[in-house]
Amino acid sequence: MAHPKPTSFCAAIARTCVEHLRATDQEVVLRDLYAENFDPRLKAEELPTAFGVTPAADVIAERSMLSGAKSLVFVYPFWFNAPPAILKGYVDRVLGMGFGYASIGGRMESLMDGVSLTSFSTSGAPEHWVESTGALKALMTVFDQHVAKVCGLRVLDHVHFGDIVPNMTEEWGADTLQRVRDKLDGLFALAYV
Repeated sequence: MAHPKPTSFCAAIARTCVEHLRATDQEVVLRDLYAENFDPRLKAEELPTAFGVTPAADVIAERSMLSGAKSLVFVYPFWFNAPPAILKGYVDRVLGMGFGYASIGGRMESLMDGVSLTSFSTSGAPEHWVESTGALKALMTVFDQHVAKVCGLRVLDHVHFGDIVPNMTEEWGADTLQRVRDKLDGLFALAYV
């Protein structure tokens, strides 16, 4: 999860994902990047060189935690039509060279083949605006599909919820969280058949 407020609707979506998937006997690990104070800054010494790549200790630990994962689920707000910097930095540092992909014989090779990616994003903008402006499609092209292509991930879906505002009704929130559960049922029933 990539939202700075533990009381945010993104946090509610992340908790719903965890609870719902665990209830269907899935093993789930929640990574709250803000609560864990994840450093999104890719350092100069972490950049790939002709001799390979040397990830920092926090990246090594994160990669160890992800090793063997069958699926990644990103939950984040849509800020300026992009994910928060902390999530972009997570992708740069953790899913980068040596884990998500490698240079083998001068060619880029994906290393996460078979792992699925699902994203849930939110914004205060109405869903129709996000669709009609092409904002979501652009994000999916630059972020979801590019990361998936480079790393070999299989994109299951990107579900965006608009109109997530402080004064939304409890009923709207409950309906939206039910949509999350329904989507998880559909996606993960198909993902592991």
